[in-house]
Amino acid sequence: MDALCGSGELGSKFWDANLSLHTDTPDLTPCFQNSLLAWVPCIYLWAALPCYLIYLRHHHHGYIVLSHLSRLKTVVGVLLWCVSWADLFYSFHGLVHGWAPAPVFFVTPLVVGVTMLLATLLIQYERLQGVQSSGVLIIFWFLCVVCAIIPFRSKILSATVEGKILDPFRFTTFYIYFALVFCALILSCFREKPPLFSSKNVDPNPCPETDAGFLSRLSFWWFTKLAILGYRRPLEDQDLWSLNKENRSEVVVQRLLEAWKKQQKQAAQHKAAAASGKTVASEDEELLGGRPRPRKPSFLQALMVTFGPGFTISTCFMLIQDLLSFVNPQLLSILIRFISNPTAPTWWGFLVAGLMFVCSVMQTLILHQYYHCIFVMGLRLRTGIIGVIYRKALVITNSVKRESTVGELVNLMSVDAQRITDIAPFLNMLWSGPLQIVLAIYFLWQKLGPSILAGVALMVLLIPINGVVAMKMRTLQVEQMKFKDSRIKLMSEILGGIKVLKLYAWEPSFLEQVEGIRHSELRLLRQAAYLHAISIFTWICTPFLVTLITLGVYVSVRPNNVLDAEKAFVSVSLFNILKNPLSMLPQLISGLTQTSVSLKRIQHFLTQDELDPQCVERNTITPGYAVTIDNGTFTWAQDLPPTLHSIDIQVPKGALVAMVGPVGCGKSSLVSALLGEMEKLEGKVHVKGSVAYVPQQAWIQNCTLQDNVLFGQALDPKRYQRTLEACALLADLEVLPGGDKTEIGEKGINLSGGQRQRVSLARAVYSNADIYLLDDPLSAVDSHVAKHIFDKVIGPEGVLAGKTRVLVTHGISFLPQTDFVVVLADGQVSEVGTYPALLQRNGSFANFLHNYAPDEGEERLEENSRTAAALEEVDDEEVLLIEDTLSSHTDLMDNEPVLYEVQKQFMRQLSTMSSEGEGQGRPVPRRRLGPAEKLAQAAEAKANGTLIEEEKMETGKVKLSVFWDYARAVGLCTTLVICLLYAGQSAAAIGANMWLSAWTNEATEDGRRNSTTQRLGVYATLGILQGFLVVLSSIMMVVGCVRAACLLHQTLLHNKMRSPQSFFDTTPSGRILNRFSKDICVIDEALAPTILMLLSSFYTSISTLVVIVASTPLFAVVTLPLAAFYILVQRFYVATSRQLKRLESVSRSPVYSHFSETVTGSSVIRAYGRSQAFEAISDAKVDTNQRSCYPSISSNRWLGVRVEFMGNLVVFFAALFAVIGRSSLSPGMVGLSVSYALQVTFSLNWMIRMLSDLETNIVAVERVKEYSKTETEAPWVVEGSRPPAGWPTKGEVEFRNYSVRYRPGLDLVLKDLSLRVRGGEKVGIVGRTGAGKSSMTLSLFRLLEAAGGEIRIDGLNVADIGLHDLRSQLTIIPQDPILFSGTLRMNLDPFSNSSEEDIWRALELSHLKSFVSSQPAGLDFQCSEGGENLSVGQRQLVCLARALLRKSRILVLDEATAAIDLETDDLIQATIRTQFESCTVLTIAHRLNTIMDYTRVLVLDKGTVAEFDSPTNLIAARGIFYGMARDAGLA
Repeated sequence: MDALCGSGELGSKFWDANLSLHTDTPDLTPCFQNSLLAWVPCIYLWAALPCYLIYLRHHHHGYIVLSHLSRLKTVVGVLLWCVSWADLFYSFHGLVHGWAPAPVFFVTPLVVGVTMLLATLLIQYERLQGVQSSGVLIIFWFLCVVCAIIPFRSKILSATVEGKILDPFRFTTFYIYFALVFCALILSCFREKPPLFSSKNVDPNPCPETDAGFLSRLSFWWFTKLAILGYRRPLEDQDLWSLNKENRSEVVVQRLLEAWKKQQKQAAQHKAAAASGKTVASEDEELLGGRPRPRKPSFLQALMVTFGPGFTISTCFMLIQDLLSFVNPQLLSILIRFISNPTAPTWWGFLVAGLMFVCSVMQTLILHQYYHCIFVMGLRLRTGIIGVIYRKALVITNSVKRESTVGELVNLMSVDAQRITDIAPFLNMLWSGPLQIVLAIYFLWQKLGPSILAGVALMVLLIPINGVVAMKMRTLQVEQMKFKDSRIKLMSEILGGIKVLKLYAWEPSFLEQVEGIRHSELRLLRQAAYLHAISIFTWICTPFLVTLITLGVYVSVRPNNVLDAEKAFVSVSLFNILKNPLSMLPQLISGLTQTSVSLKRIQHFLTQDELDPQCVERNTITPGYAVTIDNGTFTWAQDLPPTLHSIDIQVPKGALVAMVGPVGCGKSSLVSALLGEMEKLEGKVHVKGSVAYVPQQAWIQNCTLQDNVLFGQALDPKRYQRTLEACALLADLEVLPGGDKTEIGEKGINLSGGQRQRVSLARAVYSNADIYLLDDPLSAVDSHVAKHIFDKVIGPEGVLAGKTRVLVTHGISFLPQTDFVVVLADGQVSEVGTYPALLQRNGSFANFLHNYAPDEGEERLEENSRTAAALEEVDDEEVLLIEDTLSSHTDLMDNEPVLYEVQKQFMRQLSTMSSEGEGQGRPVPRRRLGPAEKLAQAAEAKANGTLIEEEKMETGKVKLSVFWDYARAVGLCTTLVICLLYAGQSAAAIGANMWLSAWTNEATEDGRRNSTTQRLGVYATLGILQGFLVVLSSIMMVVGCVRAACLLHQTLLHNKMRSPQSFFDTTPSGRILNRFSKDICVIDEALAPTILMLLSSFYTSISTLVVIVASTPLFAVVTLPLAAFYILVQRFYVATSRQLKRLESVSRSPVYSHFSETVTGSSVIRAYGRSQAFEAISDAKVDTNQRSCYPSISSNRWLGVRVEFMGNLVVFFAALFAVIGRSSLSPGMVGLSVSYALQVTFSLNWMIRMLSDLETNIVAVERVKEYSKTETEAPWVVEGSRPPAGWPTKGEVEFRNYSVRYRPGLDLVLKDLSLRVRGGEKVGIVGRTGAGKSSMTLSLFRLLEAAGGEIRIDGLNVADIGLHDLRSQLTIIPQDPILFSGTLRMNLDPFSNSSEEDIWRALELSHLKSFVSSQPAGLDFQCSEGGENLSVGQRQLVCLARALLRKSRILVLDEATAAIDLETDDLIQATIRTQFESCTVLTIAHRLNTIMDYTRVLVLDKGTVAEFDSPTNLIAARGIFYGMARDAGLA
């Protein structure tokens, strides 16, 4: 290099240490300035260019119009190029005139000139590629300015020293150059306008990131606007930005699908090659065993192909950040050496402090770019995986669907996809961890030699210990989850059957069961928490123990090993770096094992069989026909025997074909075969034209009734109206709260079965298809409605006349009107022909008719063949339709029957939606409503037709009272002790480090061995004390938190068990269940760790400040502004992040509920050809969810950059003040304060994150508290007034001027009711829907409390005694028989009051004995949830057995309507007549024939007594009862 600078007067050496280092006014030699310093920016630009050009080629955003800014930049670039050339020509000029300049004066201007030209061209190329702000050029100009500052200073210095300017021309050009470079830097910081044709122009709320300049992206400044908005008011959906194009489902899913299809294609080719290779395989190949294994398509590879490139970029960031993290310990070592050397020039110290700051800031910026990159990639992963699973679920065969439940498929999407997303950010640890470990050990070895192996060995030893603890914790967690699941399941059953529990007074038994499960759950929780304490102990004490052992070994091995500050504190900071990868790797490995399981599950699902789209031929068909099957054989799954064989059917265009046959003969299967849902083994199926399909089980979407009917088609009001009319839906719309805008719950829960079926039919009618496949649509509706639908829709006169209709039916009466009938038997077509022809034939069809209508005789059939048997008049029909609508709502609240039942049913079922939907515990506290607001809400809900009013929530900060509540639950003393223990632990840690600092100072003072044993002993004692305090505080915390969890759950449970029935009617069970699942889970598991982390990071930050201020008191000056900045950032972040989390959790559940809806309705979606539309809906829902995830991720980065910048300032000031006060400071103190400062960034950042989490989680306490304070019903037992033993003896019931309403603010349901039932009477209660029949029984049991008047039983006012004393003495057989999961014995006698003989006797009388004795478990037969594994009739008989066991004097019978077959009904009636002969029986009757022999009949009308007399007298009186009896054909 010296040669390059030439010799002579202008020549100079390249490097001169005396000039540059050992002086108080350092400078660089002119040669160095002119060569290397000037080349640095050029080298950077040329090195970055190839990669950057490739990047630009692939990211074209459209060009930007030439603006003034762009012109200015270009002009500056050209001027710089001119200045460089001027320098070059000046050198040539010198050469010509004989004074030969050094070679460097030719090389440098040439290099700089070419580079400036390149930069100018790059400005224009970027403009054409649509780059608004160029990071590459900003860094280039910045380097140019930085490198020019040194010549700037030295030229002025030399001119002042010499007294004149030596080289005026170059002096001038340099300052022009400097001014221009500085201008270029300033200009490059401004961004250009958006490119033409960019998506910006159409998007209402684009993400500011796409538009942000380079510096804004680097510091996440673009997020600030949202942070301020979130601080001012709670964020809402419309505040969130749209997703960038590359993060949207349409793009991501498409890319992943293409990669996956490629994988499948390759696997298929591989398989084909293997298959063809097999045939040719020669003998020697066989001998060598060269058969290739069939290759499966790998989902992992598809993911790698799709997301690999993004991952690679993040890897580069991670590598730079890892290397940078080792620079600061080296700088610390230089700083300590500088402090130890009083002769060193002061500027060294300032330079080191400055470098530490620069290095930390670079580390911060790069780390957060890495995180942003990788987390956004995680989001894309989730989007892609969900999209691919959704698309697969639409095409899987039925056999695949049968193997896995809907829940399992939803789990693939929610759990497995989430796992893969969660592990993504940590994948780089796989190489980065080992790299950090190797580097740290290398640097430590340099400082301490082989003694570091002792410390490393300890760290490695702790890995398996941590591993074992983690494994044990996981097993405990799995067990605890089991308990939690069973507790939630039980709670959900209790909430579902709460009415029954109250009627039977069974609450205590179930209370005990729940508390038993909870007890086991808390036991495991305690164990897990003790293990957690151990892992915290190892985490906090590892760095300390390692330092102790290493330093101990180091000073003990050789006598001349002296421990000085540099060795001690540099190794402490290196061990701190080492701590991270060592604790992360075991976690990562266990995470990876889980993720690989998830990947395998997803891959298994994606490789399952798909339906063959070609199995139904859609284009060609024999002319004149719409549907034909030639010799078709079909099966549901390849491994099952065929369900249908040798089927031959031809359906002419426009015909109405009925399919009949006994249950299970394959009627529905045949319809599925026509839709292509079954697997075809042989034969041909032709279906020409569009298809509409009405399944046997109606599939209803969770949207408005109108949307269900339109099913994605445009609204044509006339056609729509006609459809509703034909499907008898108009009467329902009048009853539904919001007409056709009523929102329908999941699975159509707020519609009766008949209504659901009619909506499903209306969807088909509206679709205006060519072919209608109707799978028994008439069975779910009442007979007169079925007739209406047949006449108006399906039949020859109906709306669909002229279309091709295939109708599966059991309704014999409609067969005469069909064109022909197909009779199926055992999966084959046994007969085909017109109705009369088949009757004549006397084959299987005639038998079928006789079986189905044995007592109706021939004349009924003939009558049916006359089609004129219409109902008398339309009016009558309307009434009947409304009756059908209400038939499932009979035991309702009577003045707003449907709305109320609708709400009630819907709420019961909402639990699944709601428990997901409230998501992350909706981290926003809420206010209780006053009565007036409640009324207003009820009215509003009625008006809008939405089912459940939203939970009211307050936004903003959590009240302090909530923290106080929790502290009280934990125990105030415990809380105080925990805080003190943490303070003690921090003090011990500071003490140990101060001691270390003092120890190292001894070394410098006298240079010889210090009293090692004493020093080590005290250091060890302080460290062990710290560890002991940590464990103690963790254990105290565990005890306190478990106590709080126990208390909060107990008060919640006891309050809910005592809440009045009206509470459960107005609150969705999902909402209550959510308190028991989500919120209690947060209190159990999330709160304690969050508080622990918060405390530990808080005390770490405080102790850092204490140490720094103690060593350099000047630091106190900057603490206040830093703290103010910190609090400001924290306030902005917490407010915004809390709301973003809430929005994210609220938008997550629709993704899963829409998926489960799709899975159940996939055959309907496919039949109507709506698959693509549904994919788009799912994508939109995922995008909505990601819209709130994205800002949430960015908010963490925004916070990180700001808080870490503050931490970097702490490092800078600690080093700076150490340099300023170097005369009074020992190296040990400097080492101590700076090594503390290096750790502070992490704990500052963590503290805010934990604060935010705590605010999010503490809301759970508030929500649980809110439901623990709701009003309760009357006491269960009133000690002072218990009824006499054996009461009631006579069973006399008297109502005196009794009035009642369902809830405050509603009308009276019973008005001034007065009547007396004598003991032993049998009274039937009848009346139209809404007359108050059920209210009467509910009042008797005091589920409704009187609004006026009283009820007396045997002369005792029921309002005076405890609820359980009353309810346990009455018996009811409710309308819908509810069983709980558990043994049959528990369902009959939960308190185990009855003997075995009594139970068997009751079973015998209720005709269940044969069934129960045939079960191997006998009385311990397990009933499933809701008694699903018993038929409805059997369940009703179990309720009868309960009644028989109670032997009370008063029996209330709420007669079951359609749920039960006549046979069971007769059994029940017979048993009641014999067994309850001497009891008072009150029967709510729907079928009058059951009460015609009762003593008296009570006719209610609008809540008053209309008639009350014996049945014969009432019929003679020709009043209301007579009319009802006549309609029923009994009079």
